[in-house]
Parts: sequence; structure tokens; C-alpha cells
Amino acid sequence: MSMNLTVSSAPHIRGKDNTRRIMLDVLIALVPALIAAVYFYGERALVLTIVSVAACVVFEALLCLVLRRPMSVGDLSAVVTGVLLAFSLPHSCPYWVVIIGDAFAIIVVKGIVGGLGQNVFNPALGGRAFIMLLWPSAVTRYGYTYVAPFEFGSVDIVSSSTPLQTMSRSVLPDTSLFDMFLGNGLLGCIGEVCTLALLIGFAYLLYRKVISWRIPVAYIGAVAVLTLVFYKGDNALSWMLYSILGGGVMLGAIFMATDYATSPSLPAAQIVYGIGCGVLTVIIRYFGIFPEGVTYAILIMNACAWALDRAFPIRRFGVVKGGAGK
Repeated sequence: MSMNLTVSSAPHIRGKDNTRRIMLDVLIALVPALIAAVYFYGERALVLTIVSVAACVVFEALLCLVLRRPMSVGDLSAVVTGVLLAFSLPHSCPYWVVIIGDAFAIIVVKGIVGGLGQNVFNPALGGRAFIMLLWPSAVTRYGYTYVAPFEFGSVDIVSSSTPLQTMSRSVLPDTSLFDMFLGNGLLGCIGEVCTLALLIGFAYLLYRKVISWRIPVAYIGAVAVLTLVFYKGDNALSWMLYSILGGGVMLGAIFMATDYATSPSLPAAQIVYGIGCGVLTVIIRYFGIFPEGVTYAILIMNACAWALDRAFPIRRFGVVKGGAGK
């Protein structure tokens, strides 16, 4: 009896996870933050997110058609990019600015270099950095003014200070830590204000084993230690807690710094990478022109990810250096 055998390269045992499954888990983990965004900022936050997602999907499809690549819209990576970019913007950001940021994220940051897995930088943060460069007021103007969901032009709002903008003057915000944790009455980007919602998403990702604890814990821990030691104001502990709960540290540490393609894959390298993100975040917050440093901190460490994997490899036991194992 003859047998037909298929010869293929390793791996021969494959897990059930694929890109689509992983991205779907990330989207599920982002749902609590989206609900919180809609609760605090109204339907404008939902429409902003939908516009961003739709733009990313369209640009992804067009890029695949133009470059004659296999259609990759179904892997949901463009959807995740759209959600995260929207989450890193205020609810008053004009839709046309968001769409331009989406185009830069999908076409330039991810698409031109070869697509998902080939990009050096996180696409959503790359898009946000591009917007900050050209239209900084669209990213840094916050206010309590109600913005109609279908207001497509520039939006006039009464600007107010976010907790981080207040802290940039070495003053603690008037908002209580409990309200900071829940997001009550906070100004900021739509996806970053509710720490509770982000932690629920973090717990889900850990449960699903989509991400490791190493990068988020190292990131947040580095911010905590530095702001506790080099605090401003009268209370070191309060300054540290406000520094963690205010701004994009939680969103960045959980959902952006952990991006598979742009972060290290080895355990020790992940710890160093997370610490680096935290250190750079504090440095930029203290000495930069913007009160927030998460975007550029993660992008800088993205560029170092490959080097960290090489610098901190997994030690192989039983192997003699320069020869075979004994």
C-alpha cells in the first residue's frame, strides 16, 4: 500500500491562534474603554472611532490592491489601528485630521515597509505623531464643550487643562484619585481617561494569554519609581499616582507598547523595553515641550526592540560556547 506524505518545514505542531484571533481579542479588550469613552464624551467618541476604523480599512484595502498583495483586511489589524489611533485623540479632533493620521499609519508606517509584521513602529502611534507634528492643536486642545457627532469641520471648544497639563506646572490636579481612576470629569484623549476600563481589558488579555505582564508592569513600574523619587509638589505618593493615572501611560503600556511586531519577543528584553518606555515617558514629560511623553517614548523604544532581543537572548543550558553540547 502506497502512502502520500507531505514534507514541510517546521513548525509541525501549530497553535490555534492566528492574527485574526489575536486582533479580535485585542478589540474585545478595548470594548470597556470604548463604552467609557461614549459615556464621558457622548456619541462623538463613537463616531470618531468608527470613522478612524473605516478609514484604516479602506486604506489597507487600497494599498493591497495597488501593490498587488493578498487582501489583509480580514486579519483585523487595520481595525485595531483605527481604534487605537482614535483612542489617542480628543473627542473634538476633526474627522479629516483623523483620516489623514489613519492614512499615514496604514500606508507609510505599516504598508510601505511590507505590511503587518514588517513595520518597525506602532502604526497608531506613528499616525498620532504625524498629526502632532502638523496639527498639534488638534491633539492638545481639550474641553468640556459638547461636540455634535456629525460636525465634520474644525470644532470650536472652550479649552481647559487636563490633569497632565496641570501637573506640568508642578501642581497636582483638583480631581480626586478615585475620579482619576474612574475617569469622572476628566479631560484627555477618549481612550485613556478611564483606568478601570483599561485594567479590565488588561485582565482579559492576560487571561487569553495574548500579551505578557512584563512590558506593561515594567513600563508602569518605571514611571512609578521615577515619579516617586523625582516628585514635584508636596506629596511624593500622590504625585506618583497622578502620574500613572493621568495621560496615556495605562493605554500605552497595555495596548501599544505590547504590539507584537514592534516590541521584543524575549522575556528579559521585554522587561528592559518596558523600563525604557517608562523612563523616556517621564523624561519627555519633565523636559519636553508637550506634557505627555507616551507617544514618542514608545516609538523610540520600537526602534530598539530588535537590538534588545539580540542583547538579551534566552540562555541555552547544556551548550558549550563555540561547540556542541556535552
